[in-house]
Amino acid sequence: MTSADGRARSRKADIWRWGRHLIFFLALLPFVWMVIGVIQNSLGADPARTLALDSGRWSLRFLLASLAITPCREIFKVSALAPLRRTLGLFSLFYASVHLLVYIVFLLEMRWSEIGSDILERPYITVGFTAFLILAALGATSPKFMVRRLGRRWKFLHRFVYLAVVLAVVHLTWILRTDLSDAVLYGSIAAVLLLYRVAGVIRRHIPR
Repeated sequence: MTSADGRARSRKADIWRWGRHLIFFLALLPFVWMVIGVIQNSLGADPARTLALDSGRWSLRFLLASLAITPCREIFKVSALAPLRRTLGLFSLFYASVHLLVYIVFLLEMRWSEIGSDILERPYITVGFTAFLILAALGATSPKFMVRRLGRRWKFLHRFVYLAVVLAVVHLTWILRTDLSDAVLYGSIAAVLLLYRVAGVIRRHIPR
C-alpha cells in the first residue's frame, strides 16, 4: 500500500512538473509571435504601438493570472498550483520589461535625456513606470533565499502586487482612451481578485 501510494505521488509530481514546463513554453509564445511580427514586418501601420500594446497587455494578463492562483488553489483545494504564482508573476515582469524596452527603443528612439521628463510630466507613463518598479522589486525578492532573508517583511512587500495591478489597469486605460473594452475587462477581473483578497482578510479577523 505504501509503495503504491509512493508511485502515485511520484506520477502526480511528474505530471505537475511537465505541466509547469508546458506553461513556461506557452508563456513564451506571445514573445515569439512579437519577434516574428517584427521580422516579417506584419505588425500593421504602427508596429511600435502594436508592440507596446501587445507586450503591455500580456504583462497585465500574466499578472492577473498570477493573482488568480491563490483563489483557485483555495477554492479547488489544489495546493500544487502554488508555484505557478511565482512563475506567472515573473512572466508578467518579463513582458513589462519588453513593454518598457519597446517604449525606450521604438517610441522614444533612445533619447535618454527625455526619459526622466516623460516619467515626471506624463501621468500615464508615471503610473506605468511605478507599476514596473513594483514588479521589478517583487521579481528581485522572489528567490527562496530572499524570502528567508526578508522574513515577515517579504509578505508585506509582496502585497504591493495589488497596487501594481491597479496601476497597470489605469495605465492601460490611459493609453487606450477611446476603446476601453480591454481596460473594462481586465479592470473587472482585477476588482474580483481584490475583493476576494479583502474578503479573506476580513474572514481572518472575524472572531469565530
